[in-house]
Amino acid sequence: MIYETNSEEETREIGRMLAERAIPGDVFTLVGDLGVGKTVLTKGFARGLGIQDHVNSPTFTIVQEYEGGRLPFYHFDVYRIADPDELQMIGFDDYIFGRGVCLIEWANLIEEVLPDRRTEIRIAKDLSKGLDYRRIQVEEVEE
Repeated sequence: MIYETNSEEETREIGRMLAERAIPGDVFTLVGDLGVGKTVLTKGFARGLGIQDHVNSPTFTIVQEYEGGRLPFYHFDVYRIADPDELQMIGFDDYIFGRGVCLIEWANLIEEVLPDRRTEIRIAKDLSKGLDYRRIQVEEVEE
């Protein structure tokens, strides 16, 4: 599925819509260049789960846990991971195979440890279509 947005609000809305269909154990991977709107989409995703907490990218903590929504939400930012084995120290598998929903920013950096079944979200800019334009591709992956 491909979505095109022209504002942060529209991008958040795509995240909200995806989260409303999420079930326990779902893993969403988020890929896109720096500043493309990954965290904006994630904020909408949290709202779609009914989470009211302020959401920001856990760049230095790797994972941020949110409770209080319809499902636990585990938001990863693996931009600073030098070796995917580092994830095992924080219990990555417990999150991935747990009762909540995971969303992983910069997932392309840890492809070798991602679960075989996931939803891949790719966000890209196209400046020829305007500064706020985003192309969001959502694809179910099953390896």
